[in-house]
Amino acid sequence: MVGVLQSWDFPAGHYAPDVREIASSTIERFGADEWKAVLLTNEIHGHLGIYSTIGAKMGLWARELLGAPLSVLSFAGSEPPVSCFNDGLQIGSRATLGHGQIKVADTVTPSVKAVFTAADGQSITLRLKNQYAKQIEEDIQTGVKLYGNSPAYWQYVRELAIKYWRDWDRKQIFEQ
Repeated sequence: MVGVLQSWDFPAGHYAPDVREIASSTIERFGADEWKAVLLTNEIHGHLGIYSTIGAKMGLWARELLGAPLSVLSFAGSEPPVSCFNDGLQIGSRATLGHGQIKVADTVTPSVKAVFTAADGQSITLRLKNQYAKQIEEDIQTGVKLYGNSPAYWQYVRELAIKYWRDWDRKQIFEQ
């Protein structure tokens, strides 16, 4: 499709080979807004991560449902890996810590869940469906068992994040 990437149509060398490989199909399937949100999220997050990618997808979906501006209450806590979700929420929803539009609930059990409130007061709660949350948990446990906290583990996480980015539709993976 001509012109799909627009300002994000960087020369192929600007993307890592594994990201370059999914670019066209992912943009075609999910749109340039999601592509940009996940790219920016992973730039600020410091690596291509599972929960940050899911956060970008959720934040964008909430913005599409409610419009912008939004305020966000996240239940992901402040301990990795689940708290990485908060980085994606900021980019996808455009509700940032700097603008005071995102808060993280003090919760004992972190979850991939957030409450989004629009300027008109309309509010929705989105959470990652159990089947996807379980898949992530199982995949992470597998990585820890296989690799511990090693460079191989982080490569494994990157591969999973790319897979979830490429395969999981933001309009299907969350429930209200």
